Amino acid sequence: MGLIKCCRGQVVAVSPDTPAVEVARIMGAKNVGSVVIVSGDNRPVGILTDRDLTTRVMAREKDPGEVRASDIVTRDVVTFRDSMGIYEAIQKMTAEGIRRMPVVDDAGKLIGIVTMDDIIRMLGEEMAAIAKNIEKQSPPWQEEAPPIPM
Repeated sequence: MGLIKCCRGQVVAVSPDTPAVEVARIMGAKNVGSVVIVSGDNRPVGILTDRDLTTRVMAREKDPGEVRASDIVTRDVVTFRDSMGIYEAIQKMTAEGIRRMPVVDDAGKLIGIVTMDDIIRMLGEEMAAIAKNIEKQSPPWQEEAPPIPM
């Protein structure tokens, strides 16, 4: 099962010169906890989270109108290929200690984002489908089992 199955295609992305205050507004308007910072050719160059805004701007009492995304972005962004399998992605997320991964095509261009929440939701749906199948094929549930003959 490929990562693209649970990838969100409508990823929120901004340019490196976007002011922090605008990044915060975009996050609020789009109801997301992160934005991907992209170069002019739509390649991810970093990721910026709501926590980054809090710890790198507000906690340091920087002017959010003056600070640019490029000043506070996490640059060593881990990207995943759209063909990567779910279980491989989970292992990589765990090893890297990350919850959000931009998804790129073979040319390295941003095509989506996948979060740990997305993967958990998708796995939950898969488990529910398996449970329904098991239920269909199982005998009816009885409140009290009949006595076993001796």
